[in-house]
Amino acid sequence: METKKRITFVVNPISGTHGKEFILRLIEKELNHSIYDYSIRKTEYAGHASEIAAQAAAEHTDIVVAIGGDGTINEIGRALIHTNTAMGIIPCGSGNGLARHLHIPMEPKGAINVLNAGNVKTIDYGIIDNHPFFCTCGVGFDAFVSLKFADSGKRGLLTYLENTLHESLTYQPETYEIENSTGTVRYKAFLIACANASQYGNNAYIAPQASLTDGMMDITVLEPFTVLDVPSLSFQLFNRTLDQNSRIKTMKDKSIIIHRTQEGVFHFDGDPMMGGKDLKVEIIHQGLHVIAPIRPKQMPSPPLNILQHFTDFIGRRPITSAIAQKHKQLLMLNHHILRRLSKK
Repeated sequence: METKKRITFVVNPISGTHGKEFILRLIEKELNHSIYDYSIRKTEYAGHASEIAAQAAAEHTDIVVAIGGDGTINEIGRALIHTNTAMGIIPCGSGNGLARHLHIPMEPKGAINVLNAGNVKTIDYGIIDNHPFFCTCGVGFDAFVSLKFADSGKRGLLTYLENTLHESLTYQPETYEIENSTGTVRYKAFLIACANASQYGNNAYIAPQASLTDGMMDITVLEPFTVLDVPSLSFQLFNRTLDQNSRIKTMKDKSIIIHRTQEGVFHFDGDPMMGGKDLKVEIIHQGLHVIAPIRPKQMPSPPLNILQHFTDFIGRRPITSAIAQKHKQLLMLNHHILRRLSKK
């Protein structure tokens, strides 16, 4: 008789915006018990998910599943790098960037079905200032907002947008030097994002061409912009064409050093951290096993210009409710910015 695989579910009870008990009931109902023996562990403090995952890997557990947001995924992932234990994801956080890039369903039942299929894929991971990351890291405005978001009592996309709006009205871009494999370049930048995956989360594609398996990171530099640039930047962020904007500079590399004039905040997978003037960022090739669906058939190419995409929104062709809702949120954000600025 074939031995069952062992799988440990790690639950962060306070991550995301919903309770987790219904997910635990779904696991009992939907997990394929003919191939898996499973256990469930709940985290009790910061860093506990890493401890649970490290212990599971030491005991040769086949899969450790993160039930939580990007922070929980980061904790578990960093404990499993360079081990034979794979990481699974049941996404229920605020952004779910890695899960979305891997095409893991946002619905728990669909995510459990991915675990039942058991397809293993090996992905890269990054390190910034000795902190592993799996989606993105960076400095500038997104790191600053991550710090504000971490101090918020509420979670979710709307809270993030509120923080983004409030801080964007006063945030001052900084000057950075990026030391890469070909030399050193200098930018005045609103933000610098180093991406292993293509998005922050919520389908906000900061690096549309990024791959989890190419051994490279995609560096996106957003130069200072005016309020008139906000609508196009917003649309392009969500329709995977941000790299076509004139305010964006991109490059690929395995390792860079970001030099800044003073110490400050940086983020890794959305978690803020204070760091020094010089930050080394690098990609480690094929360091983590994950459970993910087999890549679906290639999606149609996104529209090549923002005017055509805008026509799709207001024209005759139907669009999905998710895109329509995102469009509505972006319009509200843009109108709010314009109103605030007009009062100054």
